[in-house]
Amino acid sequence: MITKEKTQELIKKFGKSENDAGSAQVQVAILTTRINNLRTHFDKHIHDYHSNRGLLKMIGSRRRLLRYVAKQSQDNYKNLIKELGLRK
Repeated sequence: MITKEKTQELIKKFGKSENDAGSAQVQVAILTTRINNLRTHFDKHIHDYHSNRGLLKMIGSRRRLLRYVAKQSQDNYKNLIKELGLRK
């Protein structure tokens, strides 16, 4: 679960302003945090298939948002990927 404080921190870091929770970069950052939290959950609960479906939906959502960011600006895309540590 992601707290309000962590969400506000991500909005300040990736948003264009303090209230910019809807931009694609902020949404990708929030989804990445939620996905990472679920991965630690699956280390303990291997057979939780219902939550696994939600995880796969979040990953698909993040992939579509990243594709949108890449179409808009390659520089923003590269910076976002680098800061979140998504590609190796």
